[in-house]
Amino acid sequence: MSEDKGVTDNDVTIPAQSKGAVSTEAVSRKDAAPGEVLLKVSGLQKHFPIRSGLLKRQTGSVKAVDGLDFDVRSGETLGVVGESGCGKSTMGRLITRLLEPTGGTVEFEGRDITHLGVRGMRPMRRDVQMIFQDPYSSLNPRHTVGGIISAPFKLQGVEPEGGVKKEVQRLLEVVGLNPEHYNRYPHEFSGGQRQRIGIARALALKPKLVVADEPVSALDVSIQAQVVNLLDDLQQELGLTYVIIAHDLSVIRHVSDRIAVMYLGKIVELADRKSLYAAPMHPYTKALMSAVPVPDPRRRGMKSERILLKGDVPSPISPPSGCRFHTRCWKATEICKTREPVLVELKPGQQVACHHPENAPDQAPGEAVLPEARESIEVVTIGDAPTTAEPEEPEAAGTAAKPEPAAVAEPEAKSEPTAKSEPVAVAEPEGKSEPVAKSEPETAPEPVAKSEPTAKSGSAAATSVAKPESAAKPESAVVAKSEAVGSEGETAARDSDSEGPAQESTDK
Repeated sequence: MSEDKGVTDNDVTIPAQSKGAVSTEAVSRKDAAPGEVLLKVSGLQKHFPIRSGLLKRQTGSVKAVDGLDFDVRSGETLGVVGESGCGKSTMGRLITRLLEPTGGTVEFEGRDITHLGVRGMRPMRRDVQMIFQDPYSSLNPRHTVGGIISAPFKLQGVEPEGGVKKEVQRLLEVVGLNPEHYNRYPHEFSGGQRQRIGIARALALKPKLVVADEPVSALDVSIQAQVVNLLDDLQQELGLTYVIIAHDLSVIRHVSDRIAVMYLGKIVELADRKSLYAAPMHPYTKALMSAVPVPDPRRRGMKSERILLKGDVPSPISPPSGCRFHTRCWKATEICKTREPVLVELKPGQQVACHHPENAPDQAPGEAVLPEARESIEVVTIGDAPTTAEPEEPEAAGTAAKPEPAAVAEPEAKSEPTAKSEPVAVAEPEGKSEPVAKSEPETAPEPVAKSEPTAKSGSAAATSVAKPESAAKPESAVVAKSEAVGSEGETAARDSDSEGPAQESTDK
């Protein structure tokens, strides 16, 4: 025990050292190849006692985690999803040994750490770190950022190269923060920046396994993408192994290699990302996947079914017998009520605990579906064909109604403004002679041939002069036409002027 502890101290004091007075076993653990089992969990249980009465006797227990079996390979990301209250966060605290398990075993690098005390776990803390869900309560408000991130170095007695302050400033820069904020306090940062501080603290001692308990659930959507991309980049740079706990299936799909689906303290399906999203086997997984929106414009208007589970999750104090999901399952039979399914591998890389799985052979054929199982869900169809055709009708009606304003553009018939153009055309003071009045019958037919409204201009002239306000409200098209008529009137006036001297000569 003491020899192992000394080896671990040497490894942490000189992180880059891989040679020296260390055992062959320690070297092989440190240089574990990607794909080897880093963490193995078998039959993990955690029951919280319920005490009541004057003597505080135990009257029951909350079975938060009740028998988990899985492993985590080096260099991969295992995502854990499920409804609130299914035991995801409790499982994360158990594998980091922040909680004492009630039963089962937890092995890290082949070493059983299930019941190690604080002193025995202290050397292991350098290799197993945790990112907490709430970035506001996980940071001490009385400590500066530099003090928070440098705490792991002081607790483990590690002196990094160049000093603690220089290493802390480097970590701040790695997670996208300003190194000059070394002396600031947590309340001076936003939620996303506080989560980055928590990530920097978890990465201070270069751990091998990082358990992230819903690292982005308390952040805005725009900040979630930044933190998720940061975790992905750090994994590629430092070769980290993640166990990410979340309830957002879109985030899990983006970052995970394998996904474990939990329901009421148990894992009901464990598969790689591609297989799980392409063909989920457990009915509960199928119900979860039906709620995930698909951001694909090509699927607009396509029919999709959403499965709504009725009722609430049963109490973990007294979970249902047999399969714990049978009270909300539409495929439940009598065997589901009596016999608990075992997590078995039905396809390569895909394990499921169900008697009647989806996309796989039935494990208990011949069973009749319970009558109450048919009423346990509600199927809602989204993207129906009639709903997509409805928006097109207003557009068609709108296009048919558009010609009406063009037809109503009949104010041209009320072209009284042409009467106003006559005074402009009758700039007849230039002629100053009666022949101009005689030439009116000759010029009058010309505008009549071009526009019928000008024929009424003689009778409308008085009204147009008496009501200048109505003439002052023509539309732009009518004004353009009046200007055109005015120009024709001016040419007619010029013709009459040219005829004037000839008539004067004949009079002489």
